[in-house]
Amino acid sequence: STVTDGYAITIITSRVVNRRDQPTEIEFHVKIPKNAFISQFKMSIEGQMYDGVVKAKEEAQQQYSEAMSRGQSAGLVSSVGRSLEEFTTSVTVAAHQKVTFELTHEELLKRRLGQYELQIYARPMQPVNDFKIDVSIYEQPDIVFSVVKGGLNHPNLATIGALDVHFHPTVEQQTLCGACGDDGLNGDLVIVYDVFRDDTLGHLKESDGFFVHHFAPTGLARISKNVIFVIDQSGSMHGRKMRQTRAALVHILADLATDDYFGLITFNHAVHPWKRELVQANEHNVGIAKEFARTIEDSGLTDINSALLEGAKMLNQNPRDGSASILILLTDGDPTTGETNPVKIQKNVMRAINKKFPLYCLGFGHDVNFEFLEKMSLENSGVARRIYDDADADLQLKGFYAEVATPLLTNVMLIYEGGANLTQTNFSHYYNGSEIVVAGQITDNNIETFSPRVVAISVRVTVMTASMSESNTRRLWAYLTVKQLLDKELQLDGEEKERAKQEVLELSLKYRFVTPHTSMVVTKPPGENAQVLHKPKEGEKHPSPQGGSFGIVQSSADYDGKLYFNTCALFIVLKGNLTHLH
Repeated sequence: STVTDGYAITIITSRVVNRRDQPTEIEFHVKIPKNAFISQFKMSIEGQMYDGVVKAKEEAQQQYSEAMSRGQSAGLVSSVGRSLEEFTTSVTVAAHQKVTFELTHEELLKRRLGQYELQIYARPMQPVNDFKIDVSIYEQPDIVFSVVKGGLNHPNLATIGALDVHFHPTVEQQTLCGACGDDGLNGDLVIVYDVFRDDTLGHLKESDGFFVHHFAPTGLARISKNVIFVIDQSGSMHGRKMRQTRAALVHILADLATDDYFGLITFNHAVHPWKRELVQANEHNVGIAKEFARTIEDSGLTDINSALLEGAKMLNQNPRDGSASILILLTDGDPTTGETNPVKIQKNVMRAINKKFPLYCLGFGHDVNFEFLEKMSLENSGVARRIYDDADADLQLKGFYAEVATPLLTNVMLIYEGGANLTQTNFSHYYNGSEIVVAGQITDNNIETFSPRVVAISVRVTVMTASMSESNTRRLWAYLTVKQLLDKELQLDGEEKERAKQEVLELSLKYRFVTPHTSMVVTKPPGENAQVLHKPKEGEKHPSPQGGSFGIVQSSADYDGKLYFNTCALFIVLKGNLTHLH
């Protein structure tokens, strides 16, 4: 893995020999970060190279359909957890022959809580004679700290230099680490680091007519905040979800600063504000709020629309000069009473917020309508985050809050005279420990006429300057542009949506990214059918009829009228109108 200016290009290579006296199917199975795009896949068998080709999804669909009609599995990336996706493919290898698989994926590392994390997952399924993880990190300014952690980490196994990490365990050592056993390595290696920060405008890098701007200044005073927590207490929150929500809320309340103001709204089929106005987070008010949080019980239906409108109303009626307002929703279900049409709810909420503050939506569990929450957050300058229904859900809630707990700037605008084809440049808030990354092209490749500025609201006026260095920025710009266009597409309709989709498609094909609008056709030796690789949406779950690999389909329309259910070992395909299922 090579990381340059926070952009990681990782190549996973696996060389396997068939020691049997007959042809054998050999599987290549790896896990990659969810935010990554696969950009290359190839196989080498008996000196012959087979390359995967990125195509428009519709163009690859015919090959996919033909493979599925013959009952053959398709190449895939499936959603497997919080931060990883799974890629699987297989090929038949002749007796005593070898195959080399090579997969490349790319991602822009996201800075959270003052650090970057590079996650590398290793699962060779057996101790192997030659296993190596080599990471090189090239950052300007310099790295100020680096830590290696994760299940694969073990004392004396990883060697760490200022810019390099090498993990070369012997066959014996591959059974010794925390995530090791008789089947060898089965875990991840996580490299955590950060770079030197100062109170300038940030660090600009340019090359080949492109630039990238990393903006994460230090020395800024925190801005007091007005925050309202809108908590789902409907019947579906019963049990562990409700207990974890109460525990997290008590902890979050304790972390409020004394100059913050806050409100609590619980809701089911009705809306229950704790107070009708925001109150200061002094010791007395926080103590009373904690007692209230400990008594929240679950019952009833889910009126998300009324709850969010009440939260927006309270923030709008309690403005404070020089403060940052934040609305946070936690829910585990779909709207089931009041206004239940997601499109109407999104319009109502966007009208009520009116671009004045961000909305963060936390979706609890796998059954929540995450696309609904994601669109609503993006339309209101926030983000949606899935809270996994595991034993540490309360820690996930507290971790998210920590990311937005300390606003430093509001109404941030980054202006680039002499810049073109810019990624997002306007941001509602900048939080301590985070980072704003903007990329674009330099008009006419003329660095002399290129001038950046940052305009924002802070507690005190800060004069900022820029520093410039060279870097390889083109692929980072393409990655960031595609990511943001996919978010934009989710919010649009009609012709605008089609234009955004077309832009994603053109960039994905040019830079060979497997995105929701492209597929990779995995070619194989003669006699074996090509596979088609798709990328899933967040939270997609598709059952596998054979318990193995299966094709990922991006929208309900792709199912061609079929409904798929996975109940224990039973795989059911239903066509036509569904009235009762027993």
